[in-house]
Amino acid sequence: MKETKLLRRSYFSLNGRAGKSLGYKWIFCCLLLCTSSAMRAQIEVEQGWVENKINPMGVAVAQPRFSFASNSTGKNVVQTAYEIRVATSVTDLQKDKKLIWNSGKVNTDQSLHVVYQGAPLKSAQKYFWQVKVWDNQKNESKWSEPADFTTGMMEKQDWKATWIEPGYKEDSILRPSPLLRKEFKLNKNIQSARVIITAHGLYEAFINGKKVGNAFLTPGWTSYNKRLQYQTYDVTDLVKAGDNAVGVMLGSGWYRGTLAWGGNHNLYGKTLGVLFQLEITYTDGTTATVLSDGSWKSATGEIRYAEIYNGETIDHRQTKTGWTAPGFKDNDWTPVKVVDDGYDNLVTTQNELVQQHESFKPIKVITTPSGEKVLDFGQNLVGWVDVKLKGKAGDTVKIFHAEVLDKAGNFYTTNLRMAKAEDQYILSGKGEESFHPHFTWHGFRYIRVEGVDGPLNPDDFTAVTLYSAMPQTGQFSSSDSLINQLQHNIEWGLRGNFLDVPTDCPQRDERLGWTGDAEVFSRTASFIRNVNSFFDKWMQDVAADQLPDGRVAHVVPNVLGEGSSGAAGWADVATIIPWNMYLAYGDKQILEKQYASMKAWVDYIKSVSKDNLWNTGYHFGDWLFYHPDDDNDGRAAVTDKYLIAQCFYAHSTQLLINAASVLGRSSDVTSYSALLKDIKAAFLKEYVTPSGRLVSSTQTAYVLALNFDMLPENLRAQAAKRLVENIHSYGDHITTGFLGTPFISAVLTRFGYSDVAYQLLLQKTYPSWLYPVKMGATTIWERWDGIKQNGDFENAGMNSFNHYAYGAIGDWMYRKMVGLDTYEDAPGYKHNKIQPYIGGGFTSARASLKTYFGTLSNSWQLSGSNLSMDIEIPVNTTSTVFVPTTNPASVALDGKSLNGQGGQKAEVLPAQGTSGQFVKLELGSGRYHLTSTFVQDGANQAKQGVKK
Repeated sequence: MKETKLLRRSYFSLNGRAGKSLGYKWIFCCLLLCTSSAMRAQIEVEQGWVENKINPMGVAVAQPRFSFASNSTGKNVVQTAYEIRVATSVTDLQKDKKLIWNSGKVNTDQSLHVVYQGAPLKSAQKYFWQVKVWDNQKNESKWSEPADFTTGMMEKQDWKATWIEPGYKEDSILRPSPLLRKEFKLNKNIQSARVIITAHGLYEAFINGKKVGNAFLTPGWTSYNKRLQYQTYDVTDLVKAGDNAVGVMLGSGWYRGTLAWGGNHNLYGKTLGVLFQLEITYTDGTTATVLSDGSWKSATGEIRYAEIYNGETIDHRQTKTGWTAPGFKDNDWTPVKVVDDGYDNLVTTQNELVQQHESFKPIKVITTPSGEKVLDFGQNLVGWVDVKLKGKAGDTVKIFHAEVLDKAGNFYTTNLRMAKAEDQYILSGKGEESFHPHFTWHGFRYIRVEGVDGPLNPDDFTAVTLYSAMPQTGQFSSSDSLINQLQHNIEWGLRGNFLDVPTDCPQRDERLGWTGDAEVFSRTASFIRNVNSFFDKWMQDVAADQLPDGRVAHVVPNVLGEGSSGAAGWADVATIIPWNMYLAYGDKQILEKQYASMKAWVDYIKSVSKDNLWNTGYHFGDWLFYHPDDDNDGRAAVTDKYLIAQCFYAHSTQLLINAASVLGRSSDVTSYSALLKDIKAAFLKEYVTPSGRLVSSTQTAYVLALNFDMLPENLRAQAAKRLVENIHSYGDHITTGFLGTPFISAVLTRFGYSDVAYQLLLQKTYPSWLYPVKMGATTIWERWDGIKQNGDFENAGMNSFNHYAYGAIGDWMYRKMVGLDTYEDAPGYKHNKIQPYIGGGFTSARASLKTYFGTLSNSWQLSGSNLSMDIEIPVNTTSTVFVPTTNPASVALDGKSLNGQGGQKAEVLPAQGTSGQFVKLELGSGRYHLTSTFVQDGANQAKQGVKK
């Protein structure tokens, strides 16, 4: 009975000041004490990660970190201990013999980032591990299923291979893809084999005729001169005792291909090359290596041309059949050239590699008014088309790629600018032939086909997507089909542009890692996919390309030069993404890695500011804000660029203070807190009238000032009111650009105007999120009106139909509409918030998120005045739940009135407005059903005051 009372009391927050400071610890202690046999349920480990990845290859840290999630059918389950063991074989692991590390039973609730403390790890070695856990209900789990990780090169001296390049004289115009090969013999039975490989350029490797791995566009794109990734592959199934062969095909890619504008090419080097090391362990315990060295040979083959922007030409008449298999006659091949390029810039792969994913068959075969043969795949996607063709030797088929058709129904490629996006396939005449590119990709929904006689057979064409293989983590749906399509478009904007780096667009002559686009979308991205490793890798390139004075480049890797740097809202990627990733994944290592970069950026702004005002330098401002075609009435939403810069100066300084606090750098907390006070004082003096009006009376100006707390508390409510008045003056339309859009809905909700946030979300006419949806978009557009109502296009010089920046509205949909959010006291959703804001005429909304602890979800439904919430809280976490209601006494948990549970009442938050209140509860892990009365009247739901 005593335990039951404790359990009941743990549901509810404590009232008063003491409750606010002690409530979370009180809940935790109550859960630890809860041992009621009625609540007993077995616990099991359901997933494990090493360095935030499942069964990773190429781990190259001396002390990798283990994370693990558990599940249980019980409620209020908290881990109280773990034990981890590691071995070099599954047999030893499961027999608990020859372990290289056993943590022993460690009494803690820590389940993320447990540091390995065993024997030194060896290079290119596969290790196996298991974990078991104990909980607060006296349950002990079974050992988890064995998982593994494979190390990369732990020391530079472990590299034995040498860099090799083609030995022939290259065609310097078309630059056909080099082929490099070697045959070798293995005289014993093989236990394991691993390849460690990288390239100058892009590579595809083959052993005995089979592709190594399932990735494409490797080794990916980094700031090559500072950081060149290598990949590690398990190839045990590809090698054999006896004769073997290895072949590597290279492409120009980002390394020496054309990038950006003005004929930029050979940015990192002029010659392609490969570094290849095969590590073999025989069943008798002996080892052998096969290395890239002077014994390899080189030639060219069927890929006659390959450029990222322009496409690929493949000539099957020049295919060297069998060149990756043993026994191929390579007498006329040229010996390779050995070069001394060293290993100093080599780093292991941290992020997920680019892989093939969804495939699409054409939904329509079109003959355009111009007589073009066109296929419609129904989805604007990124990748390439697999083609099956028949014809005579020398027949050429050309495939062109486009995102849209013009208003007459003709194929439209003007918005690709100088990018040709053209694949050419030359047939050998030997029956049915298959083609697809290797070293390029395209952004498209439609293809135009030339060179095929007669009508097109849709069965011969399959569009295949390419993007980094980040696990999907988030799901969202609602009662509104247009909003569901918007979510679809947000997801496909991510898929199309998270291709090793976060690109701005996938189709035109750009495809660069624009920092501003990435930072505004990063939090939305962290819900949809696990982007932890993706951004960890890219942010290290942000730091690598940061200039000595602290400026951050507009694009990373920086291919635009030193002058393209230091813009507000773009360069602030240095502070914004590390903090967003810390909140999303609870890993402070990214703050440790990026702290010097964060600090250098803030210090740069300080160095160019005068009297604490950042009013110098070039800035993009609120990029692509609303600007009507006829601006005679002065309705263009122009925001002062230096006002914006000052807001981001404050924001980056605040995030630096946050990071310093997490990392225990107290002196920096003190000094930058004083700086932040001066920055905000300077903002008030320069940009705010005594009555609180901003010098730029735009939505973006008020949104940034409110979101970053640039105004004193007594001026915030009137500023929020001015923001709402501005929105109404535009007919309830949004006018913000890239920098204002991500925050406008959250600011409206924070200051009690969720009804207005819903009006913006559901607006269907330009400018709005749903206007492109109504126009048939399947991805997020770069501009609010990429296609005008009359079918005309916006300026083709900058009019991508696959840009993710405006998709940042997803963050509000997940964190406010459904209510899944984080707390800074226990990031990574260990302590999470569930607080939905009901409105907009919606009758339901649902979101779920796979965290490192397990699935966190909320599904709410409104039927008349009856509101229900079904929530799931992962093991080893706690949730602060806010139930929206117009009648606090109506709230029930799992069918029981709160007033009837141990006499303990939940906290009722006071609210302004007419849409009710929130009843606040503290819940441990488990599944819960909550009900309440809620009358949706379209008015404000809850004005939370002016503090965050």
